[in-house]
Amino acid sequence: MLKNIFLPRCSSLRLGTLAQMRNFSVQSVQYSKPRTAIVMLNMGGPQTTDQVHDYLLRIMTDRDMIQLPVQSKLGPWIAKRRTPEVQKKYAEIGGGSPIFKWTNIQGELLCKQLDKVSPETAPHKHYVAFRYVTPLTEDTLKQVEQDKPERVVLFSQYPQYSCATSGSSFNAIFTHYKSNKNGLANAKWSVIDRWGTHPLLAKTFADNIRKELDKFPVEKRKDVIVLFSAHSLPLKAVNRGDAYPSEVGATVQNVMEHLNYCNPYCLVWQSKVGPLPWLEPFTENAIKGYIKQGKKNFILVPIAFVNEHIETLHELDIEYCQELAHEVGAERIGRAAAPNDHPLFIDAMTDVVHSHLKNGNAVNPKFLLRCPSCVNSKCHSSKQWYREMCN
Repeated sequence: MLKNIFLPRCSSLRLGTLAQMRNFSVQSVQYSKPRTAIVMLNMGGPQTTDQVHDYLLRIMTDRDMIQLPVQSKLGPWIAKRRTPEVQKKYAEIGGGSPIFKWTNIQGELLCKQLDKVSPETAPHKHYVAFRYVTPLTEDTLKQVEQDKPERVVLFSQYPQYSCATSGSSFNAIFTHYKSNKNGLANAKWSVIDRWGTHPLLAKTFADNIRKELDKFPVEKRKDVIVLFSAHSLPLKAVNRGDAYPSEVGATVQNVMEHLNYCNPYCLVWQSKVGPLPWLEPFTENAIKGYIKQGKKNFILVPIAFVNEHIETLHELDIEYCQELAHEVGAERIGRAAAPNDHPLFIDAMTDVVHSHLKNGNAVNPKFLLRCPSCVNSKCHSSKQWYREMCN
């Protein structure tokens, strides 16, 4: 996420090609008028190098994501300064991020299954709503308004909630309707803000870990250390009460339970930027530390990511699995695939949304609660708006 804005290193795409990514278009699928809109929220990633500057600019000026001094001036300066370097790195992985491709595939498969298991709320249609790149959240909301569904489900694609990611997307929706007439005021609104403890999500990660474990020699397999790597967070956000670290930890425990705790494991944190303290241990330092202890084999698991993107394809695959492995003398550093279109993951998404549609709880009370030391005045107004919209 943020690290690759400042210090990007990239490799060739591990899953899917740019041609597939550009040729895949959900608009090619013919939909009848949807009864239920599933709005899939994520930060997104530039699909072409031409989108990189605006992508960086939106991130650098979003105070929900990152707080900078004199942000209105420093943010644009950083975006402009980093654009050529980041464009080069995206070119090295085929010209763009695969997040849009994977989110569309996931959404299409999700809605196909929802139409079968929940005919009373069908037809379902997914909409991709990215925070920092097209299709932008505000543009997606206009498309939903044109379709006039009876029900709107805001479905965060961050299984574990953080104010910097999920919170930013939800605040963006509030901001949009604070300044624009709500063309969906007559629809029934609801929110899926977190789902990191769903058992099928854990089974998806567990299955991908088993597949990666099978690549190690049998005699060494039980000693492979499973490193669950999640995007780090500034400690000042953690100290305010951001739920992200505990929710990521809960996902890790569920995964290891499905694996019957077959291997040693550790939760580590990647992608720190800037001089301020962030959550540790960092992924790189953890690998180096275990190497000093005589450990030689590892599996990296992108536990907070639901699809491949620049931080799995380069930071994990290249920077750690290849470059760092060579530097420290590791025998093998493998990497479990992100959920992508794994059948268990599609089942997980389907069950999350289907259960949500059935249970009648439009909004999680936890979502309406601010962090105990929240300093973002927008959160108060935003959560009050959601309380009213989802009533």
